[in-house]
Amino acid sequence: MSAAAPAAGPVADSPAGPRELSTGELAAVFVRLKLTLLRNGLHQSTARKTVFVISLVLAVLFAFAQLLGFVLGRDSDYVTTFGILYAAVLAGGWAVMPLFFPSGDETLDATRLVMLPLRPGPLVTALTAASLVGTGPLFTFCVLLGAGIGLAHSWAAVAVAIVAVPLALLGCIALARAVAAANIRLLTSRKGRDLAILSGLVIAVGLQGVNFAFQELGRSEDGFRALDPAADIAQWLPVASAISAVDATSDGAYGIAAAQLAITATALAALLLWWRRMLTRLMTTPDGSTLAAASEQETSGDSRLFRLLPGGRTGAVMQRALRYLWRDPKTKAGLVSGLALGAIIPLFYVLQGNGSIYLAAFATSMLGMQMYNQFGQDTSAFWMVLQTMSTPRDAYEELRARALALLLIALPYSILVTVAVAIAVDDLPGLPPALGITFAVLGAMLGTGAYGSARFPYSIPQDNAYKNVAPGQASLAWISLAGGGLLSALLVSPLIVALFLLDDARLWILLPAGVVYGPLLAWAGLRLAAPLTARRGPEILTAVSKG
Repeated sequence: MSAAAPAAGPVADSPAGPRELSTGELAAVFVRLKLTLLRNGLHQSTARKTVFVISLVLAVLFAFAQLLGFVLGRDSDYVTTFGILYAAVLAGGWAVMPLFFPSGDETLDATRLVMLPLRPGPLVTALTAASLVGTGPLFTFCVLLGAGIGLAHSWAAVAVAIVAVPLALLGCIALARAVAAANIRLLTSRKGRDLAILSGLVIAVGLQGVNFAFQELGRSEDGFRALDPAADIAQWLPVASAISAVDATSDGAYGIAAAQLAITATALAALLLWWRRMLTRLMTTPDGSTLAAASEQETSGDSRLFRLLPGGRTGAVMQRALRYLWRDPKTKAGLVSGLALGAIIPLFYVLQGNGSIYLAAFATSMLGMQMYNQFGQDTSAFWMVLQTMSTPRDAYEELRARALALLLIALPYSILVTVAVAIAVDDLPGLPPALGITFAVLGAMLGTGAYGSARFPYSIPQDNAYKNVAPGQASLAWISLAGGGLLSALLVSPLIVALFLLDDARLWILLPAGVVYGPLLAWAGLRLAAPLTARRGPEILTAVSKG
């Protein structure tokens, strides 16, 4: 008879020899591990401990306020809609937040466990138990509990709520864990850090969406009843369907309640199975994200693209600037934020009925701001650029190439947004003057940005994902951005004045005027900035190296 295979799981000493930990014992170990990580994190500094305690107190108070609100609003006509939609929003938050804040919970990274003899099944249970420890799960539980109490109007509904609330909470946990496990290779790579930096963009866009939604509710004659169609859809989605089952039971629709509970339960089982498979893959598959072949393929693709650029210094500097835009996390975050917000803000005004074709210039200004502080993105490596700028002519070619690199993106983007806004507001006759003003704004910001980069350079910290200005240089950043923006507005003001003075039949003149005036402003700004850049090179290097 062959000997039994050794257990592939954590072991504990016993008189009879080593034994494998049970699933419950393993879960207890992971819960203690989570508590230890939290405790050790608080020991790092008093400031971190203070921030954690304050955030914990505020989160708990807000969670209990939500719970109390649901309890006191049990008889409200809107409690069902709010409860279902709140559950859906929580589920969406749990799915998205691990992608943007993977470092917020060290236990999200399952690759740290690959060297341990752990079975996928018990590991899923242990990680689920550890995931229930923290401020987020406590907040979610309080809100879901409040929704369950608010929607339960019979003893049968109370019984369903006792099942639905934990089921919905586990659904949120499993969703977050499965998404994190499926993307953990990305989240721990350079591209994952880029994704974390872009979380600010998602938050900004989300806030604009919330603002727009509340404004629409305020204008709606039906009030919060306008949310009913969204709740009708959300009640059949996992997690929210479990909370909706409580309301269905209160109404006596037991068949619908059973179906809605089954939807969340089925989704939970599928998520746990998916999570288990992802863990198995992580434990058994090597990470090939740094293979040389991938880098060679990426370099080859870049080379084909850069062959379209001009030769000489101009093409080399443009290539470097475009690589910064694509590969540097801070530069990429600024570019993507400008692209997204520049298009979203004008369209929000259009949807609100306050749109104007001239709002498209806002999109141009968002990208024009990328020209400011051109040398800050170089950090201490600017000394290499400085070696090639011994004359004002060299500095002019450097700044001109950087402006051309940004122009490759900003010009077609500005035209596209202007045309889109013109179609959205049904003002195609206003397209020529709007494009003229757009070209003037772009030229003005390229010129003032070049001058501001030389006059008010500042460092961009590389060790902090959410700081774009080094300590002590905030005033320089404000002067550069605000001063440059105000100067650009003054430079474009002749065309704006002409917009009000000319009659409709002559507004087309602004298009050729902008085509000529915009490049003239950019050329003048580059000419003024070139000798200043060559003269202040060492000072610029000192300023941009402080981060």
